[in-house]
Formats: sequence, C-alpha cells, structure tokens
Amino acid sequence: MSARANISIIGAGLMGHGIAQVFARAGHKVRVYDAYQASLDTLHARIESNLRDLDEPIDCLPLVSGHADMAEAVAGAQFIFECAPEKVELKREIFAKLEALAPADAVLASNTSVMPIGSIVGDLSTRSRMLGTHWWNPPFLVPLVEVVGTPDTEVRHIESMIALLASAGKTPVRVMKDVAGFVGNRLQHALWREAIALVAEGICDARTVDTVIKASFGRRLAVLGPLENSDLIGTELTLDIHKTIIPALDHSTGPSPYLDKLMTEGKFGVKSGEGFMAWTPDEAQALRKRVFAHLKKALAADRGEGA
Repeated sequence: MSARANISIIGAGLMGHGIAQVFARAGHKVRVYDAYQASLDTLHARIESNLRDLDEPIDCLPLVSGHADMAEAVAGAQFIFECAPEKVELKREIFAKLEALAPADAVLASNTSVMPIGSIVGDLSTRSRMLGTHWWNPPFLVPLVEVVGTPDTEVRHIESMIALLASAGKTPVRVMKDVAGFVGNRLQHALWREAIALVAEGICDARTVDTVIKASFGRRLAVLGPLENSDLIGTELTLDIHKTIIPALDHSTGPSPYLDKLMTEGKFGVKSGEGFMAWTPDEAQALRKRVFAHLKKALAADRGEGA
C-alpha cells in the first residue's frame, strides 16, 4: 500500500501515541482521540521524545493531531485503531460508538493483547469490518503486529490491514483463529507460568530464572524459533525429550497461588520496590534503558543501519 491513508487512533496513551508515531513516520495522516485533555496536551511531546531517543527526524509531527471529540477524530478515516485499557466493557462501548460514527467503509481494529476479538465486537451489525491488531510495546520498536479476524471478518479487510502495516515497516502476521492471547501471548505466558512455578516450588530463585533464559536459549530466539530449532535437532529427538519433560511441567489451569501471595504481601513489582525481586528506582531505570537500547539496536539491524 503506497497511497497515504487517513488513520484514526482511539486513546493517546502508551500504545496509542506509539502507533500514531509509526504511521506518521510512514507519511500517513493520523488523528488521535482521547477523553482526557491532559493526554492530548502531551501527545506531540511524547512522540517527539521517542523520535529524538531514536535519532530520527521529527518532521512527521504535523501529521499527528489530537482531538477531544470522537466524531471529529474518525471523520474520513480509512483505518481506526482502538487503544483503550484492557477492559472488555469499555472496548465494547467504544466499538459501538465507532460503528455509529466512523465511515461505513472504515476498518475497525482493536489493539487488545489477549481478549478474543469476538468478545469485543459482540453482535454489532458491521462485524465484517472489525478485527484485531495486537501491537507489542513499544510499538515503534517491536516490529510484530498480530492481525486477528473473527469468523465474521471479511478477508479483504484482513488483507488491506496487513498491506497497511507492511507499508509502515511492521511485520504483520495473520492469526487464523480468534483465541485468547492469539499467538504471541499464549507462548509468552506459557513460559511465564513455568518460570513462576520454578520459583514457587523452590527449584531456583527469580533472578536465576531470568539469568538462565537470557544467557542460554534467549540468545537464540531472535534468529531461531522453537519449531525451527526442533527441525534442526530432529523431530524424533524433540519427541524423546518431550516424553521426559512434558509430564514434569506445570499444568495449572489458573494463575499461580504464588502471585496471590505476592499481592497479599504488597509486592507489586517495581512500583512497590519488590515483586519477584527487590528493586531500587535506579535499578528499575537501568533495566528500562537496557531494554530500550537493545530494541533500538535490533531495529537498526532490521533496517540495515548497523549498530
């Protein structure tokens, strides 16, 4: 898709402003709606800060505008991205409004991380144009976007969304079934479930879990996916390994009681100074900087810009 599109984003928060940045950098006109004026007041400043941190030009900023009126924000839009908090009733309310306010041919997308899209669009009358686009945080650094249709979504809308995302430099993938967590978060949280179980069962401490991941198979994951790895070592070896290890893995069907224990003890993570580990403000900030620097370097490599 080479033509410039009119994009609307509902929500100017963490994900919304980052998605606006991606499309503006690709030359698209972006209107951002938010019910809170304070979020709109800082919209350009946050995008500019991101661009400067990435050593990128800020000449795309005029393509982004903030709006306190939803009807005004979606007028003439071809693609609309809902970026509201992960509350299903709120998202349903927004989609009902968008169905009434948006142009009849606009594609409506939710940026939910885990909710099945069908649970959001419900029984709205134009479900054929509604789908999910799960961006990863921060959206201007992580390339993947999962595109999820429901049984009612027309394939042409999925294809036009994939073309739009690819034209903006993203890596879109189509998820064939509308399931909770889609692909990425199902994989990520299966790992998290086992990581928490290892700590809860006293097999190792939290820092050991993260060290093992980062200093072993985590080093390979960016270039060697698990199924590629299985093919490399041979599926027969994978089967032999799984006969031993799969029965020993955590099989719980709900959140770990260990998480409840942390909540009871007031251990909410960085915000309280301790979660699975203890944190000082300096340690937390250093971690954020390391993650940003790593993702920035990976993005540069993807673009062939070198380190």
